[in-house]
Amino acid sequence: MNEQTIEKMRTMKLFGMLRAFQTNLETDTAVRYTPDELVGLMVSSEWDDRYNRKLDRSVLRARFRYKASIEQISFTNERELHKNQLLRLADCDFIKKKENLLITGSTGIGKSFIASALGHQACSLGYKVQYEHCTKLFSRLKMGKADGTYLKEIAKIEKQDLLILDDFGMQPLDAQNRAILMDIIEDRHGKHSTLFTAQVPVNKWYEVIGEQTIADAIMDRIIHDAHRLELKGESLRKKRPNLTAGITE
Repeated sequence: MNEQTIEKMRTMKLFGMLRAFQTNLETDTAVRYTPDELVGLMVSSEWDDRYNRKLDRSVLRARFRYKASIEQISFTNERELHKNQLLRLADCDFIKKKENLLITGSTGIGKSFIASALGHQACSLGYKVQYEHCTKLFSRLKMGKADGTYLKEIAKIEKQDLLILDDFGMQPLDAQNRAILMDIIEDRHGKHSTLFTAQVPVNKWYEVIGEQTIADAIMDRIIHDAHRLELKGESLRKKRPNLTAGITE
């Protein structure tokens, strides 16, 4: 009878429930549970299993730069990274409110790691997240205009609850990149959140974007009600050359 039950669970892909059932059989603990307690345990196991598999898929699709968590972030006086502010952001209420987040600071100060940690946190709360390095994204979308996949890529980006644009402003935007950025920001404005990381201070982004009229239109949509993390200090790579987790750009 148990073998038939196990096979049915496997066929129905109730893997969490299956593991709980097999564990109880192997450890002979089922006798301790009332029927409703045993059912509750198996349902909870199935729920946890499905949640974890969904989270794994979300993280895989997001393609984060780092495997990071909020707990791994170092709060030092030199960086002027305030724990209370970051923890408020970690509840991802800014995503619910469709607000943006701008993280700026020198190279190696930990911007990308913090962005990845917030992205992981958003995935754990059920939000759809996509991480993109700006230079690579612009190159891919330029190719998309040539091979006909541009609109499909833009539509995918538009649907993300949180879009992380890492290393924005590494070089001034040309006309094509300005148009691409305008498409991305226009589609997402007021609908979803975008997180930028940049070495360049926000007040210099107008120069990075170029073309005053377009820059004004883009920046108005980006900085309106945006949260800011302005990190200070030297590169953490210089201070901790033997450590890699939580200190890189």
